[in-house]
Amino acid sequence: MITTRLIAAAVAATFVMGSGAAFAAATDKSAASMECSKQADAKGLHGKERKKFREHCKQEMMHSKDMMKPEEKKY
Repeated sequence: MITTRLIAAAVAATFVMGSGAAFAAATDKSAASMECSKQADAKGLHGKERKKFREHCKQEMMHSKDMMKPEEKKY
């Protein structure tokens, strides 16, 4: 009986810890997406031009974050 509870607790803890990492990654992407949208708004872009700009902007933002030194990264 106790063993079953321990296994269930271990499985639940694994899911909780895994979802935290996924949430952090999603938050970084959301921040980049929002920033690129603000930049596109400032430039007055619409339609295909806006989509193309945002895609390039997000790639650049995620690439620049990967290139930072470990002490400069925000986690």
